[in-house]
Amino acid sequence: IKYDQIPQVMKDAIIAVEDRRFESHWGVDPLGLARAVRTGIANRGTGRRLQGASTITQQVARTIFLSNKYDIGRKMREGVLALAMERKFTKDQILELYLNKVYFGGGAYGIDAASRKFFGHPATNLSLAEAAVIAGLVKAPSHYSPTADAEAAVDRASVVLDVMAETGKISQATADATDPRTVKLAPEPKQNSVRYFTDWALPQLEVLIDEDQAPLEVWTTLDLNMQRAADEAIRRNAPAGAQGALVSLDRDGAVRAMVGGKDYVSSIYNRATQATRQPGSAFKLFVYLTALEGGHRPDDMVLDEPITINGWSPRNNSRRNSGEMTLRSAFAYSINTVAAKLGQEAGFGAVANMARRFGITTPVNTQPAMVLGTSNVRLIDMTRAFASVSNKGVAVAPYGITRVTANGAVIYQHEVDTSQVLVAPYVAAQMTDLLQTAVNTGTARAAQIGR
Repeated sequence: IKYDQIPQVMKDAIIAVEDRRFESHWGVDPLGLARAVRTGIANRGTGRRLQGASTITQQVARTIFLSNKYDIGRKMREGVLALAMERKFTKDQILELYLNKVYFGGGAYGIDAASRKFFGHPATNLSLAEAAVIAGLVKAPSHYSPTADAEAAVDRASVVLDVMAETGKISQATADATDPRTVKLAPEPKQNSVRYFTDWALPQLEVLIDEDQAPLEVWTTLDLNMQRAADEAIRRNAPAGAQGALVSLDRDGAVRAMVGGKDYVSSIYNRATQATRQPGSAFKLFVYLTALEGGHRPDDMVLDEPITINGWSPRNNSRRNSGEMTLRSAFAYSINTVAAKLGQEAGFGAVANMARRFGITTPVNTQPAMVLGTSNVRLIDMTRAFASVSNKGVAVAPYGITRVTANGAVIYQHEVDTSQVLVAPYVAAQMTDLLQTAVNTGTARAAQIGR
């Protein structure tokens, strides 16, 4: 939109928080540039990116003319271009260009796109509170997105208002009287479950790259066909009034589908990554991994008989005991008494350590009943553990971003780390044998998808 159409509160907010000396410098802030050069020299050879606040003019120059290679040379070229732009264009023209080019997250480039995305109206109608929210996004669009983290967005907008008062753009009384919590967000489309994935994945950009360097193109791991199938599975199988969650991982940790609830619009709480629940017999994975690592084999004979440990007497789901059987059959038919014996033999602390080794991040109790999955865990952690077994015992870390480009240049490419071996390959192979038996003939026959 044209400069004259941009609300003054929007201009003031962005100048205050991004470049408070914009109206007086010649395109480069000498103090900021000196700080960036010093940091770059100090970090040379360390792999750390160049840090230093660029002026609005420098950000425009970088976005339009430069690649995203992080070095002192680029910072100097950025400064030279900024000085040239200041000679050729007026401050108003530079600010107009900036406000129409800067990235605000969620695919929104420019304040008009951001205003329509977050507030459902053109930027010409922005209020002071809305302008503060938008101005606060530039620093880290995914982190401060009002649709992803309303509290973080409000906190950041409050900082913007305080800086506006500090720089004389508004009075302190006006800043105190303006409440970013009062802004009304545009409604999200009904049942947009992909948002569970993007809310989880996009904040990772802050760790992977410098978001404010340029408009970005982000490639993710999500498979839309699998995502639609996951949506349908949750809708079809979750009882009325109940919720559900689903995570699908490749063996290397790539998240192919993620559903955090039945309806994102009704609840943005991601039950796939945030909620903790008792996993029940799925936790026996760690019991049997511990037993196999300790020397047991799938064909070992074990005894399904009544057992009492510290006053706890587990019963099988069938309410009967089957006597002697192989370890493979005990796992396939989820025999509770055998799991209890194996846990007691290996040590419940050892089972808890195995769970933590495979990526369980929540507390694991060491009471005997823990072998039946009484500790609360996150779904994504349990999925990660099973994927690590499938990955021949090599640790799997869930990830959602494969590549990021800026102005056509690749600035991030995911590389799979295969250095962390959790269990020996033969242990993972034996555990896979047990899991396959459970699917083929045991209690997991319902998982014979496509077989």
